[in-house]
Amino acid sequence: MSQLKFSKEHEWVRVEGDVATVGITDYAQGQLGDVVYVELPALGRQVEQDKEAAVVESVKAASEVYAPISGEVVAVNDKLADAPATVNEAPTGDGWFFKLKIKNPKELDGLMDEAAYKTYVEGLA
Repeated sequence: MSQLKFSKEHEWVRVEGDVATVGITDYAQGQLGDVVYVELPALGRQVEQDKEAAVVESVKAASEVYAPISGEVVAVNDKLADAPATVNEAPTGDGWFFKLKIKNPKELDGLMDEAAYKTYVEGLA
């Protein structure tokens, strides 16, 4: 999991070439509880770093999912429409939300690595 980068809003990014896969962290899904609905962005949508890109609803609350970096949505995880609980079961795996064509790779430098994110989350307790 060391190839992941994390935002303070509890999103993760996995970069493969010029495409970044985005989802929410295990911590975030744990805070939300059972996910019952995911609203994904439209293909081709331009998202800006730290702006709302998707919505996740759970039995507890609805929450925005922010884009950890800017880019164009090139894929969405359609499986979440029928199986939103995948976000709970595999938040950094099959529970991914969308993929972005990276607009500005330098934005990745502002994200945390796994060790820094773990320390950040421990500080929230």
